[in-house]
Amino acid sequence: MPPTAPLGYYWGDDAYGVNHAPDGLAVQLAEGGPPLERLRLTGATTSAAEIAEKVATATLFGGGTLVVVSEPAPLVVSKPLAAALAQALEAVATGNGLAFLDSVDGTARRPASLENLRNAVAAAGGEVREFRAPTQDGMAHWIVDRAHERGIHISAAAAAELARRVGANVRERDVDRRRQGELAVAELEKLALYRLDGQIVPEDVKALVADVVPGSTWAFLDAIGLRRAAEAAELAERLDDVPAPLLVTHLHRRVKQLIEVADLLGQGTPARELVRTLKLNPYVAEKLAEQARTWTLPELDAALDGLLELDATLKGHAGGGDLRRRAAVSLWIAEKVRRPSQR
Repeated sequence: MPPTAPLGYYWGDDAYGVNHAPDGLAVQLAEGGPPLERLRLTGATTSAAEIAEKVATATLFGGGTLVVVSEPAPLVVSKPLAAALAQALEAVATGNGLAFLDSVDGTARRPASLENLRNAVAAAGGEVREFRAPTQDGMAHWIVDRAHERGIHISAAAAAELARRVGANVRERDVDRRRQGELAVAELEKLALYRLDGQIVPEDVKALVADVVPGSTWAFLDAIGLRRAAEAAELAERLDDVPAPLLVTHLHRRVKQLIEVADLLGQGTPARELVRTLKLNPYVAEKLAEQARTWTLPELDAALDGLLELDATLKGHAGGGDLRRRAAVSLWIAEKVRRPSQR
């Protein structure tokens, strides 16, 4: 159903979908006439007064103006500012439009002020849509759809490989997926130049697209818990933005959890009872139980002792930077996480 007011609020962790959503609003507002002129502003550099000035004057000739405001949070950070923006929503003249783009990383709670703005747009009859970044198989289908839109031929297997290489197969919830769609489209268009007259196949993707799996603390900790040493070492290198003391804290917490779970399982406690005993949600309890079964208690105690040594090593050397950190973490993984049969 088309909006009854020339307003739009588009939000979500799919930056590609969010950024292209005003295209549909512009077409609807043009009603088959001249296309609307686009004016892009950002919440950090504009004001409600400027927005109102741009949208309040109806056009006499040609198309109207669609003002697109990205990241509007600074415009509603206080009640007076929010009230001024609410007046701007009411000032949109016939033939013009106003849209807000709000990209989120999927991990943080949204400010109430943004929810109020979204609700105000909806209450006025504007279009409100959420765009979620596709994951796993969904991204492969999404890539095929974007290819069809551009007249690009890509095999299903190549789309799946491209989805994997932009990080869509990472399941952890702490991954920032906002730019995956944009990255996938950029790589798709690059591949199309390589295969001008043919179909893109998996070998093309492997040859031209770098494997950009996003760093994930959860994925790293799960690899540690499951004793997948090679995977853990690889993921550790992608966590350069996590300070070394915080990384050790995360590891310490996970190993202690595994010790608690392994101790309870060793006493004959059913896995389902972990939820009540350790106050865990069922998903986390099941995952920790699975991981704890890959260790013995002495191995977990040794891993915990090794973390004390790792912490001392990282704090005791001012020089060396990233190289020293990577070497120290890799050594701990090799000595404490890798299964004895793999050493």
